[in-house]
Amino acid sequence: MGTDAAAGTPAIAIEVENLVAHYGSREVLHSVSMHVHRGEIMVIMGGSGSGKSTLLRHLLGLRRPTSGSIRLLGRDITRLSAREMLALRRNIGVSFQGGALFNSMTVRENVELPLREHSKLDRKTMQIISRIKLEVVNLAGFENLMPAELSGGMIKRAALARAIVMDPQLLFFDEPSAGLDPVVSAELDELILSLRDAMNMTIVVVTHELESAFKIADRITVLDHGHVLEIGDTAQIRSSGNERIQNLINRRPRNEALDADEYLRRLTE
Repeated sequence: MGTDAAAGTPAIAIEVENLVAHYGSREVLHSVSMHVHRGEIMVIMGGSGSGKSTLLRHLLGLRRPTSGSIRLLGRDITRLSAREMLALRRNIGVSFQGGALFNSMTVRENVELPLREHSKLDRKTMQIISRIKLEVVNLAGFENLMPAELSGGMIKRAALARAIVMDPQLLFFDEPSAGLDPVVSAELDELILSLRDAMNMTIVVVTHELESAFKIADRITVLDHGHVLEIGDTAQIRSSGNERIQNLINRRPRNEALDADEYLRRLTE
């Protein structure tokens, strides 16, 4: 984990302060604050509708917040121009939930795409780099296949190879284990851990898969209805006294009493 040489404390790679976000008139993130140290894996966890995917979109600069700040690698992305944001994104890798591979391109062409768009490397060098990254994710020998010829787990790994092809400082995962069988999911968890250890990447993982979250996380941010319930290491989250967190990790249904006036307002608005 990277440290601030002057203070001897872990350096900050991502810092979110009092983030407020709306969809139309509805507030969906309520003064969210969190930070991620360099070289750590932060898992953002929560139930459906908790705001974790919305938070991820804001961390990636895909949406502008209503208020608050988001600093990536020391830059407040809420204040950057489009050109400045494009330059910053060269230090960011993203592995999307469905893989988001281009069906008309081979695996190698998909992995090479960021290099073609953002570097001036010659074709041979790009091919060598893409092969190296495919080796990292255990897809050596599959570079000439089309996405339609890959299994779900292979698509996830190919997407990961593309996300790391430019050696980003920050790596974001959106539901990496979604739709995978337990064995393939466990292999992907190990791959995420090896990326942190071997490449010293700062990794943010959005997931609702509890087993995966507790296996890979250095720390966990738990969201509920757009609020941060708690941030802590896996032991802290497991032993949390927050009832909603315990409901989440023990898979207990919520038994929330619904106010009659609130119910009528929702039906009539």
